[in-house]
Amino acid sequence: MGYLAAGILLAVCAVLLTVLLCMKLQIRKMREELSRNLDPAYNRQITVTLLDRSLSRLAAEINRSLDYQRQLKRDTVRAEHDLRQSVSDIAHDLRTPMTVIKGNLQLLSEETQLSPRGREYLSICREKADDLKNMADTFFELSVLESDDVSVQLRNVNLTKLLMQFLADSEAAIRLHGLEPEIIFPEKTVCIRADEQMLLRMLGNILNNILKYAEDTFRLEVRQEAESCTVSFSNAVSAEQMPDPKRIFERSYRADAARTGGSAGLGLFIVRLLAEKQGAAVSASAENSILTLTMQFRTAGSTGGF
Repeated sequence: MGYLAAGILLAVCAVLLTVLLCMKLQIRKMREELSRNLDPAYNRQITVTLLDRSLSRLAAEINRSLDYQRQLKRDTVRAEHDLRQSVSDIAHDLRTPMTVIKGNLQLLSEETQLSPRGREYLSICREKADDLKNMADTFFELSVLESDDVSVQLRNVNLTKLLMQFLADSEAAIRLHGLEPEIIFPEKTVCIRADEQMLLRMLGNILNNILKYAEDTFRLEVRQEAESCTVSFSNAVSAEQMPDPKRIFERSYRADAARTGGSAGLGLFIVRLLAEKQGAAVSASAENSILTLTMQFRTAGSTGGF
């Protein structure tokens, strides 16, 4: 009898061990399926091969949760698309009346019967109309950039020549703000892979940021490495206006949330979007009251990325 009991006990232990191993294997497979479901392209439910009521109920609850999350993602994508479309439509609808308003204000400025006070009011109206039109144009551009319809034409761009031409075209605005640029270029001509129009837009937005905050001077430095090139803009910023370098490229981020003016706070966010469209990278750093914005591009002929 003792041997029989021992045999039965061993058999029971073997069965329990087998069931335990099967449950561990099933749980491992469920965990792997959950990991795969993190990929948006993967769309399968958790299945249970082991006849266990508790595991089956767990799998059913997990599947319900996955279905709910997928539906939330679809709703979020749809809502974001609708929001972008609404912003685009509103911005587009605003551009036409703003153009008419600006035209009428221009005609009114040619009126000779206006009093000095009237001309002062007219000047304010023209300035605010320009601000509104710039914001409408910015929102319209942003809605286009965030869509998948933007065509990117990556070509070999002579960066040295493009920067020199950009600085020459911007000289009047730079001088008007009383700034003296310090320019540092490599001895040899630098060529990068970029979309020229997108690059010019990035440079324009960064320069606008410099014109708002820089005092006396700013520094433009180009550095070339084996397969990459960095373009850095540095300028002094007061402690009150110094932004958070980690957030400066976020949508609508402002160092001074109370600041008003003709800006939607989207200029550097658009710079980031344009960089991503071209496979480039942007970053920011702050040290000793000096803010540095850096763009990094692949050099012509390189195959790497960032």
